[in-house]
Amino acid sequence: MDNRKPAGRPVRKYEKPEGSAIRTRRSEEKPSSRPGRNDDRPAVRSGRTDVRPSPRTGRTDDRPTVRPARTDDRPAARPGRTDVRPSPRAGRTDDRPAARPERTGGRTSVRPVKPAGKAGARTGKQKITTQIRLNRFIANSGVCSRRDADEHIKNGLITVNGHLVTDMGTKVSYDDEVRYKNKKLSSEKKVYILLNKPKDYVTTVEDPHAEHTVLELIGEGCPERVYPVGRLDKATTGVLLLTNDGDLAGKLTHPKYKRKKIYHVFLDNPVTKNDLFRITEGIELDGVTVIADAVSYADPDDKSQIGIELHSGQNRVIRRMFETLGYKVKKLDRVYFAGLTKKNVQRGKWRFLTDKEVSMLKRGIF
Repeated sequence: MDNRKPAGRPVRKYEKPEGSAIRTRRSEEKPSSRPGRNDDRPAVRSGRTDVRPSPRTGRTDDRPTVRPARTDDRPAARPGRTDVRPSPRAGRTDDRPAARPERTGGRTSVRPVKPAGKAGARTGKQKITTQIRLNRFIANSGVCSRRDADEHIKNGLITVNGHLVTDMGTKVSYDDEVRYKNKKLSSEKKVYILLNKPKDYVTTVEDPHAEHTVLELIGEGCPERVYPVGRLDKATTGVLLLTNDGDLAGKLTHPKYKRKKIYHVFLDNPVTKNDLFRITEGIELDGVTVIADAVSYADPDDKSQIGIELHSGQNRVIRRMFETLGYKVKKLDRVYFAGLTKKNVQRGKWRFLTDKEVSMLKRGIF
């Protein structure tokens, strides 16, 4: 039997000769692959205590970790450069002040200020002109609603800067002179006032035949020109809204928006249940049937006091309804109108609406 080993590469056991040195990757004969390095530098291993030159110019391992503050006379970023390199941005060179402020250990978000005089740069506060539709300008002035403003424009009653305007899509700025029937209009700040109207005051802006108007109760407390939304009889008391918002006034007075109104009625005689039923079924007034949304006794012990809710905007509608049934209204007080009440407002006093109340009215939550 042949005990010889198969042919192949012979296996030799390596033995380190005495006094010999093991050749490393970075030998004295092989130059470094990185420029600027020499093989006579100490090896980069943990536990070093000496200082190793940095690949960057002039830096050593004992340099501070934070870069020193830069100045305009700082050396070029690359060694050996003394010329001025033009910036990609037109007109800038490397000798301009640094775009970033001096660093003290942390980054900042300060950016350089763009030089004045460049195209598109703002050199100061620019005046912004806002334009709105002409009908909105008229409605904001308190003359009427937008729908009525369109009719005034169509009928040739509006002039802008002395020129007659009949195009309802015309836009104007707040600096334009808009006139209605030769009366100058101004888009004033919107004002909303809740008034607890007393008796013997007429709900109109001015009336030569009336002794008192509701605007006398406002006096000098409101510099803006306001007007009543809807009407209350001279003898009727309670909640009344005044404003210069023509759009809102139109919504609150137009029947299709069905704003809710509640009245406290004082009659000369107790009202029967049959008559209350007739009111809910509808009372015919001048050929139009008026139906109350709800009606009930305001005081269980006094059947002459009635609480009635309705949306109709006919003139003196409640007085006429009860007169048709044979009753006479001694006192009429509106206690609720489009979500507003006279709570904490004494008779003859008024207050401005809160932002929440105004938002409620504009959103139609009533």
